[in-house]
Amino acid sequence: MRGDYQQLVDEISAALGAPATLEDRDFGLIAFGAHEGDDDLVMDPVRTRSILQRRSTAAVRAWFEAFGIARAKTALRIPPDPAAGVFKGRICLPVRHRGIVQGYVWLLDDGHLTDLELGGGGAPPDPRIEQAMESASGIGALLAAEARAGAELGDLLRALLVSRPTERTAAAAALRDGLRSAADAPLLVVAVTPWDVPDADHAPLPNLPGLLAACVLPAANGAAEEAPGPASPSGASAPPGGRRSAPVPPSRATADAPSLAALVRLRSPSALAAAHTVAEHLLRSPRAGGGLAPAGADARTLPGAAGLGTPVRDLAGLPPAWHEALAAARAARAEPRLGPVAEWDAIGAYRLLTGLPSVEPDPPVRPLLTPAHSELARTAEVFLDCAGQAGRAAQALGIHRQTLYYRLGRVEKLTGLDLDEGGDRLLLHMALKTARL
Repeated sequence: MRGDYQQLVDEISAALGAPATLEDRDFGLIAFGAHEGDDDLVMDPVRTRSILQRRSTAAVRAWFEAFGIARAKTALRIPPDPAAGVFKGRICLPVRHRGIVQGYVWLLDDGHLTDLELGGGGAPPDPRIEQAMESASGIGALLAAEARAGAELGDLLRALLVSRPTERTAAAAALRDGLRSAADAPLLVVAVTPWDVPDADHAPLPNLPGLLAACVLPAANGAAEEAPGPASPSGASAPPGGRRSAPVPPSRATADAPSLAALVRLRSPSALAAAHTVAEHLLRSPRAGGGLAPAGADARTLPGAAGLGTPVRDLAGLPPAWHEALAAARAARAEPRLGPVAEWDAIGAYRLLTGLPSVEPDPPVRPLLTPAHSELARTAEVFLDCAGQAGRAAQALGIHRQTLYYRLGRVEKLTGLDLDEGGDRLLLHMALKTARL
């Protein structure tokens, strides 16, 4: 099917004599035509980044959408704006099917298309535009068919992930029929949380190696009866060692937000590169927390986080693997050092904490968790993360050791806990970590 897209894009490029690109409605690159000549003369920074990174930035998307491309039913012109990196004008062909926008075809205009009549206002369009719009309509039909096929697999995946144990065999069999030969490969579930669902229609899956299906699940599925714990059969190992940085204050909880489950085929159970690629791509979707993040962005600036569960070969093992993935995503949001993509095997104590039911903080710790005492809470957490070593904690916090002792004294007075007692330390440490979730 991807070859069909390329053929139609090439037809549009040939009809209008201009290099064309096809993007989905989330501005993910699907196909692009040949760019003749020197790139610095034919392309501009926005087109170059779109091809090299296979996606446009949030700023570029907002700039183009301000021209009404999401509502347009006919071709429209986009003027150049060097300040926005758009050095060349463009003609945008909206790609629609049955009234629903599926994507956009973009044509660079170096001036030779200036007099081309696009239609509208009572004037008939140039025959070349009519031909191009017919090809765009064909692209829309293909994208809609791909979205329907992906939606069917997504529905089967959702049915399995929310199924009861007694229903799991039948749900797994139905998904196996849909996946066909792909069901025999090692599979891994990626969780992305939170995930926005702006409309009811289905968008086609991104063209990513190994991505088989995706579905949106409500928050309730994050705390199901089979949430993983320390006795999980996945064989989770301890997180790698190494010095940690001081944690930042936790972001607002998103436990009431839906999450995306994506099913990825692996080359082998130990080769997780495809899953990481899918997770990183999905995190850059405008639906991942409501905004895009630039390449190389710090985890703390990301609106969402992703988690990877344990690879499985038996489809019936996907539901517990989904809970592992969601737990890892929640841990990545709670601890920036783990994210933005965290593996279940690497989240340490959060494997236990994410499996606990949501309860009110323990009474002695509640006063410390108020906004007024956030600095004391951070100090206590860093101190406990450093195994009670005052020198390490003071260095991580960037304060004098005497300042550290003063703050810890305030923590003890506020909570009534004795930081020289192992049980009190454990209670406080776990309460602080749980509060991040």
